[in-house]
Formats: sequence, structure tokens, C-alpha cells
Amino acid sequence: MARWEPDARGRMVSAALDLFAEKGYDKTTAGDIAARAGVTERTFFRHFADKREVLFANPSPLDEVVVKAIAAADEHATPLQMVLDGVRAAAVGLAEARTRDQAAQRSRIVESTPALQERELLKMAAMTTAAQAALAERGVGDPAAAVAAHTGVAVFQAAFSRWVSGATGLGLPECIDEAAAALRALA
Repeated sequence: MARWEPDARGRMVSAALDLFAEKGYDKTTAGDIAARAGVTERTFFRHFADKREVLFANPSPLDEVVVKAIAAADEHATPLQMVLDGVRAAAVGLAEARTRDQAAQRSRIVESTPALQERELLKMAAMTTAAQAALAERGVGDPAAAVAAHTGVAVFQAAFSRWVSGATGLGLPECIDEAAAALRALA
């Protein structure tokens, strides 16, 4: 593959996912990823700090999308609905950025590597903290802000797991809707 080919970042993500699946995360190097993608190792490090970032770098971090949606939410929405609207907006962006197969492949890699599991938990904790802070900015006090933020992120996680499992023909945003409906049915 010529080095001038477009979408070096996308090629590196695809190459990394393939290599992590073939060789395992620990046995794959940044150099391996760069070579498979047809770029130099220097190009790899211009896009990613390390090989882990290939799995966690996102042009629009999910927590930023959630915060923006909460800030723009209708003033009459409940705190939980604000967060659910935020995680749905994040789901739309994520589904546009990755196919279900790519997300499922990434999920399997993360699940098989303890260090990556920890990073995934930190990512979800950051989303929860950001949602809680955004609710506080809207005047929602604790414990309501904390409960709504944690619950909304739990809905996101349940929906994401269902989406990547392929158990349903639904897209990720629709899985969010389904999980939110299941939550409402519990009350």
C-alpha cells in the first residue's frame, strides 16, 4: 500500500484491530500496526500516543457529546432524560464512526486484556463524572445528578453490549432506546 493513500488514521485503526485479533494485543507493536497500514512508525505516533490509544482515541469523545446534549436539553426534561438523550447522541456518533463489526471486534479485544478493561472502566467513569457535572451546571443537585448520571451510563453500557453481540438487528441508538424503555418498565 502506498504511503500517500488517504485516511491513514482509519487504516491504522483497521490494521490494529486485525493484528490484535490475530496476534493478541500484547504481541502487537506500534511498528506492526504501521507496517500493516502502510505508514511509517513516525506517522503512527503522530496520530496515537501508543497502541492502546488506537482503541480509545475518538475524534469526538463520548463524554463531550453527552455534556453538549445535556447542556442543550429541554428545560422541562428530567435529569435522567437529559442523560439518556446525551448517551443516545453519543451512540449516534459512535455508530457513525464505527461499524457494529468493528465495535464488536474492539470489544472482544478489550474484554480479553485486563489493562484495556481497566481503561474502558475509566472511560465509562469519565462519562459518568462529565454527565454529573453537566447536570450540576443545569442546577440539578445531588443525589439526583449522581443517580441520573450513573443510570444513564449503565443504560449506555447495556445497550452497547447488546449492539455488539449482534443479538438484535437494531442500531446502537435504537439499542439505547430499548434499554431506556426497559429501565422505565422497572419503575
